[in-house]
Amino acid sequence: MLEIVFLGTGSGIPSPRRNPASIYMKYETDKEHVMLFDCGEGTQRQMMIAKGVNFMRVGRIFITHWHADHWAGLIGLIQTMNLEKRKRPLYIYGPEAERFVSDILDLDYWGPRFRIIAKNVPFEGQKITEIVNEKDFAVLSTPVNHSVPAVAYCFKERDMWNIDLKKAGKYGLKQSPLIGKLKKDGSLKVKLKGRERTVKLKDVGRLNPGLKVVYSGDTKSCSTLTKISKDADLLIHDATFMEEKESRMHTGAKDAAQTAKKAGVKKLVLTHFSRRYQDLSPLEKEAKTIFKNTDVAKDFMHLTLKRKK
Repeated sequence: MLEIVFLGTGSGIPSPRRNPASIYMKYETDKEHVMLFDCGEGTQRQMMIAKGVNFMRVGRIFITHWHADHWAGLIGLIQTMNLEKRKRPLYIYGPEAERFVSDILDLDYWGPRFRIIAKNVPFEGQKITEIVNEKDFAVLSTPVNHSVPAVAYCFKERDMWNIDLKKAGKYGLKQSPLIGKLKKDGSLKVKLKGRERTVKLKDVGRLNPGLKVVYSGDTKSCSTLTKISKDADLLIHDATFMEEKESRMHTGAKDAAQTAKKAGVKKLVLTHFSRRYQDLSPLEKEAKTIFKNTDVAKDFMHLTLKRKK
């Protein structure tokens, strides 16, 4: 299960209704993984207000780019974690992360009592790069088109095989460690009516795709974002303005919808709105002319995604 909380849905300057960019994700299987995507000014306070959110559990922070409305909250968050006697390491990913994280840590006399590990993320070219590799999921990144080095991120749950025990029973298999071995190896030799047979995973199972969520960060429309978003369950997309203009390195609502349509995503959520828009319904309406399953994000909006059985 993946929980998503929008902590900040504004761009540039905070407003009474919108904090700058930040998204909280909690993924649970047999272990809890808590991640933060961007960390704009005031993010730690947003986490204190939001229901079911604990900032001390955040293990990884992914910064899309180093414009202040996407990272300035790191300063206060790190200080508070330190005062709360955090001990476990904190990983911070981003373009040129080592350089920028080092500069942030230099702002304090002593620095935190816990380790902060900066991980550089590739920001040039067209490639999709795996930057986190866990047993149950991966986090991928790809360069996008903004005024400074910037990336989009993708949370991808591992695909899982579901075994049809009725089909497996035809090969003399039942729920046992042998099923686990079959899932791991992809095939299994069994004895059936005195003869040795090879059972293939595809003969008795069905591949259940894992959840896929993509966060664009700030970007103009670009092919790399479309590629990494292919068949995603959810695309969270920059929609700073009503329309995209050459002079702005941001996406308009309709352009975000075009990306969602091209990529074949299931749901689009627009975020990172300019403070000029007090009423977001025109942006939502504009996007829905292209891609119907569109929502606009609000601060503290919760989404829960579950893998289909």
